[in-house]
Amino acid sequence: MAIRGKRLGAVVGVALAAVLTVSACGDDEEPTTPGSGGTAAALSGTVKVDGSSTVAPLSEAAAELFREEQGGVQITVGTSGTGGGFEKFCRGETDISDASRAIEDDEVAACEEAGIAFDAFQVANDALTVVVNKENTWAKCLTVDQLKTIWDEGSTVSNWNQVDPSFPDEPLKLFGAGTDSGTFDYFTAAVNGEEGRSRTDYQATEDDNVTVQGVTSSKGGLGYFGFSYYEENADELTAVQIDGGEGCVTPSVATAQDGTYSPLARPLFIYVNGKSLARPEVKGFVEFYLANSTAIAEQVQFVPLTDAQIKTAQDKLTALQASAGVTATPSS
Repeated sequence: MAIRGKRLGAVVGVALAAVLTVSACGDDEEPTTPGSGGTAAALSGTVKVDGSSTVAPLSEAAAELFREEQGGVQITVGTSGTGGGFEKFCRGETDISDASRAIEDDEVAACEEAGIAFDAFQVANDALTVVVNKENTWAKCLTVDQLKTIWDEGSTVSNWNQVDPSFPDEPLKLFGAGTDSGTFDYFTAAVNGEEGRSRTDYQATEDDNVTVQGVTSSKGGLGYFGFSYYEENADELTAVQIDGGEGCVTPSVATAQDGTYSPLARPLFIYVNGKSLARPEVKGFVEFYLANSTAIAEQVQFVPLTDAQIKTAQDKLTALQASAGVTATPSS
């Protein structure tokens, strides 16, 4: 997913105001950022983040907000894709790896071989969204089986009437994630039953703008990407309801959080290097990211964590800090 700089610039001020409002609500409220209330020294140093282009807007927003509080910390956010990000992470080149899927066994082995201890923190939810052209009035809901008919390895479906005889004689043009993307991995596993199993004769890209342009320029176009990117382009595209076996469900914040948008609701993660967490600037940024995950997710149009998911993330951070001999930033 391409990072939406214009949207980030528009929302960062709003998100920061929301964060500061929470921090100033009263003496009973804990500060949401290291250094709130003037009790902690200013931080400096660098934090290197890379990985999923889907998660990148979240990390970019978190970085922008954190820099408002800790301007001496330089945070870079790359978009090598989930797989490419884990390669860098397990070579010790980055402090944090953005991921739109869970780390895989071979990636765990690479990190273990390099002596890198880590833990995953869920920072948001997502609803992988299947989109069609605004002129498409027939594909209001698709079953997972129909999606598999379209996207499975070896599929030769090239017309909408091959998906369903009631659909019109309209050429089907496909757009989707590139093979290095965690979005590709998740979609193919959920729809085709095996990660990486997919037809190859479609427009594959790491830039969701290409998918938007392709689908909007073709009446028979169909593509998929994260929910936030659909929301940003809802005036130009139609989101397809998905029937995972329990009826047609619309992708939304509510259906992603409660799991009814099955099987395309998914968690989004950051992976943190345990040794990096011992550095104050990394520790401060991760604490800030998790403490403000709801504000960050909402302002960048992602699906926020539930209360239970927030608690799990906070508990994991405490455990990782303990294993690395790091204590949490004290509250004022």
